[in-house]
Amino acid sequence: MLKIIKTTVNIGLEKTVRILHTTDTHLTLCDERDNERKRSLALSRKAAFSSESGSPESYLEETLEYGKKHCDLMVHTGDLIDFVSQANIDKAAKVVKMPKVLFVPGNHEYSQYVGEAWEDSAYRMNSYMEIQPRLGVDLFFTSRQVGGVNFVGVDNVYYKFEDWYISRLETEVQKGLPIVLLMHNPLFEESLYSFCMDERHEASAGIVGCDEEHLARYSEYRALQQRPDEATKCFVDYIASQPAVKAVIAGHLHFSFESRLPCGKMQYVTGGGYEGIAREITIV
Repeated sequence: MLKIIKTTVNIGLEKTVRILHTTDTHLTLCDERDNERKRSLALSRKAAFSSESGSPESYLEETLEYGKKHCDLMVHTGDLIDFVSQANIDKAAKVVKMPKVLFVPGNHEYSQYVGEAWEDSAYRMNSYMEIQPRLGVDLFFTSRQVGGVNFVGVDNVYYKFEDWYISRLETEVQKGLPIVLLMHNPLFEESLYSFCMDERHEASAGIVGCDEEHLARYSEYRALQQRPDEATKCFVDYIASQPAVKAVIAGHLHFSFESRLPCGKMQYVTGGGYEGIAREITIV
């Protein structure tokens, strides 16, 4: 059974818009089209993400059915698949091409063998050339207007924003609609950082825009991975300064959390879709 979190976001709309946020499904489909190593990976990863209550595949179908019946838009903020395989790509293509679905990738969309390499822009592009033509959607920057709200998705899978994102977001701002930003990795916020590090005792918070003081608690590897570059800092600052941006929706962390960013905008993190968690957001 799905675990639906009900959330209301008040931005002054004349007519209610209802969206369903799901994230981190981690599909582990694989078949004879992939090699033995990939099929072995699929078995181990399926065991990690399935339970007696359900599997990533069954929860995904339930979530899509719920969204089609009850919501104006379904947004998926990445890790729909756990790794690149032929069967995973086939399934992902069907999902992201659904009329009501808006998709933003996660790091696992580009992962060939989970954790096997340093993942950066060059690594991403190797997988991008394989999956993008088959998915048929813009994986870097996308937007859709529904009910007077502009839902804008940006790829930040390796804790970075590209330097051209500001000009693209400026174009969206000029449309004159309130913007809800969609991304895989959440933005830095003190209580979220503390919850990850002090309550859950994670090796890192897995969030974008940590300063050096907060990175100091990470291992050298995680600090290098998540240290923001100048383009990332500038984009985070632009989000903070732009009144049109009303809220941020993200995933990645596999738990649900709501808090205000340092700029005062709300950020909503939703737990893992592989556990049947989704967030129904009523925007008024």
